Amino acid sequence: MNPVRRRRLLFVALLVLASGIATALVAMALQRNVAYLYTPAEVLRGDAGEHARFRLGGMVEKGSFQRTTGSLDASFRVTDGDAQLPVSYTGILPDLFREGKAVVATGRMDNGVFVAENVLAKHDETYMPKEVADKMGKAHQKHDVQAPPAGATP
Repeated sequence: MNPVRRRRLLFVALLVLASGIATALVAMALQRNVAYLYTPAEVLRGDAGEHARFRLGGMVEKGSFQRTTGSLDASFRVTDGDAQLPVSYTGILPDLFREGKAVVATGRMDNGVFVAENVLAKHDETYMPKEVADKMGKAHQKHDVQAPPAGATP
């Protein structure tokens, strides 16, 4: 092989190697920032993983909101109609955050409590995030299929 071909081959090999490394770094960065959406029932089933970062979606359970006096620490429960999951958050909650309304929180599980880093609330009277509505609908369909008819004896 003459020196010109050898240089071209080396250049092409280095270009392919560099593009492969760049692609791998981009894929790793994107994977690290992905946060999947789960409902409380899915989290309690173990679908979310023990230490994974994910989004929790559902409704803020009525009567569950508590704030520590003089601090930004808040706790509440998120429900999908089938299960409830306690949530802990330190920070300023969105203005539209209310009990009985849709919420999506990003964070991790810690000793059975979801520790939220960010909390997002719905923006108007009829809105619920599509992902949350779909997952809650599926949870209710599974619950309705598994439940015995009213008045039936086991």
